[in-house]
Amino acid sequence: MSSQFGKLFRIATFGESHGGGVGVVVEGCPPRLALDVGDIQRDLDRRRPGQSHLTTPRQEADAVEILSGLFEGVTLGTPIGMLVRNKDARPEAYASMKDVFRPSHADFTTQAKYGVRNWQGGGRASARETVGRVAAGAIARKLLATAGIEVVGWVQRVQEISASVEVGSVHLEDVEGHVTRCPDPAAASAMEEAIDRARRDGDSLGGVVACVARGVPAGLGEPVFEKLEAALAGAMLSLPAAKGFEIGSGFDGTKLRGSEHNDPFIPGEDGTTRAPTNRSGGVQGGISNGETIEIRVAFKPTATIRRAQQTVDSDGNAVTLEAQGRHDPCVLPRAVPMVEAMVCLVLVDHWLRQRSVDVLPALGDD
Repeated sequence: MSSQFGKLFRIATFGESHGGGVGVVVEGCPPRLALDVGDIQRDLDRRRPGQSHLTTPRQEADAVEILSGLFEGVTLGTPIGMLVRNKDARPEAYASMKDVFRPSHADFTTQAKYGVRNWQGGGRASARETVGRVAAGAIARKLLATAGIEVVGWVQRVQEISASVEVGSVHLEDVEGHVTRCPDPAAASAMEEAIDRARRDGDSLGGVVACVARGVPAGLGEPVFEKLEAALAGAMLSLPAAKGFEIGSGFDGTKLRGSEHNDPFIPGEDGTTRAPTNRSGGVQGGISNGETIEIRVAFKPTATIRRAQQTVDSDGNAVTLEAQGRHDPCVLPRAVPMVEAMVCLVLVDHWLRQRSVDVLPALGDD
């Protein structure tokens, strides 16, 4: 089903934007992992609406309730159920759009597929669905930390404003130091101004979120059809408003010759090591090579804006839409924890798969 993700570490999200709540069921988390509500709430607080003047003014505490799978501070190995109740839903704000298709939104396509749609905030097409992903991703993050794996994302670009970031040393504290979640102070200030200007104009902006995963061991990935970069790409493009994915050199790598693009091996004291370049982005042949995984995700401008737009209603009549409701003028700052969550979910699933391989005896062993 489309609401499920993962093979060994599996999640199923549920809920709509203006329903009673949203949440997730996590299966496959090993037992005896130390975990508490704070581990999950920390990432949910980074994703929640209303956290600054650059986000939707909807006020949700997004307080998570753990319903099952946890006892005396550790996981049981059984399904972990988590729920976040919607407190500040205002479905009446969408009444004027009940029979109108918002341009570049999922309204028309959802109606075409199912013949019915929840017009209150977009239902499952709303970014509110990602609450469950981020909650599950926080558990995945805690499990990955036991293996020394760290995942950090940040806003790399808003429209034409790009950040200068040292990917090898950027940390969560750097990212959280500004409302834009951009660790480059100069770029962050320019981004804030641009996003706020778009908000005042009733418009929106898009951009790019970058993310790194450090400490990933070599060997994660399942060729041929479940290569690690393919799994990451599918996860990223499943996020609301995501329109593009790159790993390593990405599209810029097409401008180089092979002699320039290759990441050569150089000998080291403890065996083979890597050269300083990482144009592969930490993945070769669909399998992690032990280097830092580097990805970038492009997000389009928020589709629902206050400026007048031409569209049609459900009967095909031309109408002018000036959308009501509460929407982010730029999804990028809140998309950072969403990207991190999906990276964590992909990596923990493949890490568990590799552990199942590692424990098998070699062929011919007694």
